[in-house]
Amino acid sequence: MTILTFQEALAESNRFSKCHVLLGNGFSIACRPDIFLYGKLYDQADFSKLSPTAKKAFEALGTQDFERVIKALHDTKAILEAYSGTPQSFLDTLQSDADGLRELLVETIAHSHPAWPGEVTDDEYAHCRAFVSNFNTVYTFNYDLLLYWTQMHTEQGVAPTSDDGFRKSDIDYDAAYVVWEPSQSHEQNTWFLHGALHVFDAGTEIQKYTWVNTGVRLIDQIRDALSKGFFPLFVSEGTSAEKLERIRHSDYLAKAYRSFSEITGALFIYGHSLAENDEHYLKRIEKGRLSQLYIGLHGDPSSDSNKRIMRRADQMANNRRRGAPLGISYFDTSTAKVWGR
Repeated sequence: MTILTFQEALAESNRFSKCHVLLGNGFSIACRPDIFLYGKLYDQADFSKLSPTAKKAFEALGTQDFERVIKALHDTKAILEAYSGTPQSFLDTLQSDADGLRELLVETIAHSHPAWPGEVTDDEYAHCRAFVSNFNTVYTFNYDLLLYWTQMHTEQGVAPTSDDGFRKSDIDYDAAYVVWEPSQSHEQNTWFLHGALHVFDAGTEIQKYTWVNTGVRLIDQIRDALSKGFFPLFVSEGTSAEKLERIRHSDYLAKAYRSFSEITGALFIYGHSLAENDEHYLKRIEKGRLSQLYIGLHGDPSSDSNKRIMRRADQMANNRRRGAPLGISYFDTSTAKVWGR
């Protein structure tokens, strides 16, 4: 089996009119492996500072979604307050657990993310911009800010070429955030498939917090938003089925899902292991209209992890039932030098 260099794969992909990229956690790990070697937020969180009941609430609801548990605690407290005879100490525990989980969510996010864009060098940004500029559309499973920072980090006077669909609010043009509406997404070429830390569900609108509009650190923006009852829009559930359920209940995430389902031409996959918990997107590749996959392999092609990736890729090609067959090629991720190394 031939393993292409990234440059060879890119040259070969020129025969297609459209070329897209799907980024996994390896994209962030390649930048800062000491920070971004993380799993789900639930797995990272240190529950030792909270009451034992806080973690049991996740188990009772069968979820790893912080937002769902915090909302359930608030709803339970509100219902019990409507009934007489509920001990105040129990109500206080519900409130304390909800508040504690909010702060734990902030701490967990902050622990696994650089605080400032300046922690990434100009040279690293330049190499990463050069990498993503090869693609018509960028899709990412990551909810960290590295991709956003990269796209915004242009030379003075040069406007970004990326479009994530967010615009100034018609209702409040001077707001500290920008908003996303389905009608604004026609030219969108960047999609956060599982949400992002700087994107918040404010109930009636999806808001994106920006450094340019606020000058406020990420951690402080998140803490302020959580205090108002807003949550970062990201999919932190464990299984593919749980993730898909979450996606279908969000305008933004559902539109991202449809956008990915409709792409044609070639798709590069970088930093993703074709893991089972993202089957909801792998199935879209199988059933979609893509003609060619270029899948990045990290390290020895004969390693167990890479063999598993190749088996799943073969399955995707074999499961293509309609339309043109799905071609599979592999490239060495080290040759892409996404961050200049």
